[in-house]
Amino acid sequence: MNAKHYDELKNIIKIYLPEDVSVDDIKPTSHLTQELNINSANLVDIVLDVEDHFDITIEDDEIEKMETVKSAIEIIEAKVL
Repeated sequence: MNAKHYDELKNIIKIYLPEDVSVDDIKPTSHLTQELNINSANLVDIVLDVEDHFDITIEDDEIEKMETVKSAIEIIEAKVL
């Protein structure tokens, strides 16, 4: 996992965290909806921000696979590299 991509993704995710979740809670193993409490609307916003930031397109079936921070990075890295 590329540390630069992890930090960039973390910066995107932190904007959408609810008040009861700290940016320190974002770990590679963190589940986006269950552990970080990101709702589905914000998850769509995260995907849009990721697409803009990394200049990639994430397909619907890939969005379904974006359950953890690590799985999101794997999708990003498969498209960026």
